[in-house]
Amino acid sequence: MDDFLSRTEAMIAAWHGIAAPNEPARRMAADLASTIAAFEAVRDLPRFEDEPSSFEAALIETMEQPQ
Repeated sequence: MDDFLSRTEAMIAAWHGIAAPNEPARRMAADLASTIAAFEAVRDLPRFEDEPSSFEAALIETMEQPQ
């Protein structure tokens, strides 16, 4: 975690020329690690757009039937 935080602060300094201004900013940068990990966990899982036939079936199933 400390390595991620120090690399993030280094990238901010390199790209924007500023340092993390305070402790809350450092905590928010550290929270990025869990967000990135969450996105990486769902990478390569089937996506909604990978199953268009399921989408069409769901639409038909939920359509209001004429009375």
